[in-house]
Amino acid sequence: MRFSTLAISYAAAVSITLAAPAKSPNYFVYVSNERSGDVSVIDGATDAVVATFGVGKRPRGIHATPDGRRILVTLSGSPRMTPGVDTERAPADKTADGLGVIDPVARKLADRWHVGSDPEQFAISGDGKFAFIANEDDASALIVDLDSGQPRGKIKVSAEPEGVGVNPVNGEVYVTCEDKGEVFAISTGEQRVIAKIDVGGRPRSVAFLPDGSRVYVACESGGYVAVVDARSHQLLSKIKLPTGSLPMGSAISGDGKELYVSTGRGNAVAVVDTEKNELTEKIPVGNRAWGIALSPDGSKLYTANGASDDVSVVDLKMRKELKRIKVGSSPWGIAIVSAAK
Repeated sequence: MRFSTLAISYAAAVSITLAAPAKSPNYFVYVSNERSGDVSVIDGATDAVVATFGVGKRPRGIHATPDGRRILVTLSGSPRMTPGVDTERAPADKTADGLGVIDPVARKLADRWHVGSDPEQFAISGDGKFAFIANEDDASALIVDLDSGQPRGKIKVSAEPEGVGVNPVNGEVYVTCEDKGEVFAISTGEQRVIAKIDVGGRPRSVAFLPDGSRVYVACESGGYVAVVDARSHQLLSKIKLPTGSLPMGSAISGDGKELYVSTGRGNAVAVVDTEKNELTEKIPVGNRAWGIALSPDGSKLYTANGASDDVSVVDLKMRKELKRIKVGSSPWGIAIVSAAK
């Protein structure tokens, strides 16, 4: 009897252990922290920080290559300044400008390439061969070969280029320029501007529908999202966001039915129905939400909250913030990478 009881107890313990295995991450969230000059890594299974490592001055734009083997982050030696500040009182350290190459397995900076002056945002071609980088104080978009790290071309745009996006169907690149409220459509094969669209409102980021038919432009000072026909390169309409919104980062759901826009000091994420081009929801998040990205399965959304030094985790089905994760100082951008199988 004693043996049977022990055997049953042991079997029950094994059963309990097998029924509740430890959760393993299927993705990691990389957060660029502009002030502290480092990158935080969040485990997607637990939504907890598992690593932080230095990368250089002012890390901002951050993306993974399509194969997930490298994380790229822009670095800048130009000082943080508000518009209208005399730049001569705060000289730039141009030796710090570059594109940092992160090894996601070792979780460290593996290389740094010089990619022009004051790089900010960028996008990567669908085949992972090139990066298209906005050089903010050079009024240009630089094409960089991601095998060699060498420039392969430069296209002039207008003052203060920032947001960059690649049309997933034809590979055309859109670059937003804050100063004059313009968006430039670029043929990367011909390395020339093929259209200029006036959207106004200090455009900050772009997001394409999966079929490449439309592009949404977050316009900060206008408090709206501009809708552009990506085939004719014509402005179609403007979607007004809630009062106090300063549209910043943007992301499209996998099925293309919803657009998510961080609203800066509006401290929220605006949700837009892309079939009706109407605002449907406002989800409160942390302070000065900027960078934004979706989990691989599209169930959660993460925002980098620059003024509260944290990252908001949003459940998109419940339309609510689940938690905030403390990261480095002034988080700016977010990149999400599936875990290696």
